[in-house]
Amino acid sequence: AWVEWPAALRDRHADALAAATDQLQHQVRLERFAQFLFFTQWNNLRQYCHDRGVRIIGDLPIYVAHDSADVWSNPDLFFLDHTGNPTVVAGVPPDYFSETGQLWGNPIYRWDRMLANDYAWWTERIRGILSMVDIVRLDHFRAFDAYWSVPAHEETAVNGEWVPGPGQTFFDVVRDKLGSIPLIAEDLGLITDGVIKLIEDNGYPGMAILEFAFDSGPSNKFLPHNYVRNLVAYSGTHDNDTVVGWLSDNRSTQDEATTSRLRDYARRYLGEPEDSLLHKAFIRALYASIANQVIIPIQDLLGLGGETRMNVPGTVEGNWEWRMHETALSADVAAELAELVDTFGR
Repeated sequence: AWVEWPAALRDRHADALAAATDQLQHQVRLERFAQFLFFTQWNNLRQYCHDRGVRIIGDLPIYVAHDSADVWSNPDLFFLDHTGNPTVVAGVPPDYFSETGQLWGNPIYRWDRMLANDYAWWTERIRGILSMVDIVRLDHFRAFDAYWSVPAHEETAVNGEWVPGPGQTFFDVVRDKLGSIPLIAEDLGLITDGVIKLIEDNGYPGMAILEFAFDSGPSNKFLPHNYVRNLVAYSGTHDNDTVVGWLSDNRSTQDEATTSRLRDYARRYLGEPEDSLLHKAFIRALYASIANQVIIPIQDLLGLGGETRMNVPGTVEGNWEWRMHETALSADVAAELAELVDTFGR
């Protein structure tokens, strides 16, 4: 980690940077070459998609890692002490996924200083990802209204506090510099009127997760009959279990009676399908909705179990390891998906 480097290099003294540049020139050139190869291949892939009418959605996490070039090269934009370590860190309070909240550990932005230079760092960050993808899903959108700040010495996220975020000013400044941004607002979690207003005032589509729809009756906003058009609807995201795994997942903070009740409601809502076909009922309900976009994780399209789940929030081991075999997308799967597209005009 850069905080463990010699103080002169850690603090970016000019002579230390010059010496490191000279000493590490071979490694730097190798890294540049690797990046050249990546961007060449990525741009070719993106063009291949565009030639076939496919657009790419890229995920932009709201925070960056402490041990990153971003923080090392811009320490004044983060809440850090004199040694470069965070004084407060990001997370969320206790929720569906964890009784002690999620302690992410990312350093938190000094929004006042970012505003002072017209959000230049953020503008370049968004400009950079838009050079690689066509639509940006802005993760943890609610933090632009208010974010959960936890003292860095805490071991859980329980003892944090809500702090006002940059609000509408941020989007006004960035829009003035970049124009209209093709953005999806990840508005999951504890959503307040302020967050809703921020999304609506900017005209961004929010998200709906069908796995979250069955715990509060027919008024739940994630049920398809309550959708609005300007919405991106998912069976689940990378943070959810697969639909098949969801039927037996016991890792949420809900008690057994609650999970049993919501699963029974899901079955009734979806027309009492056999459990082995529930993933197909999820997909059909989403395709039949008025949401402008529907996204189905490939694991749900294939009806795979919880062992193929991509990520368990608040954990660092065993995530993002599953890979799809090249033969998994059979002609039968393609035909079923084509039938849904044709039936519902998607």
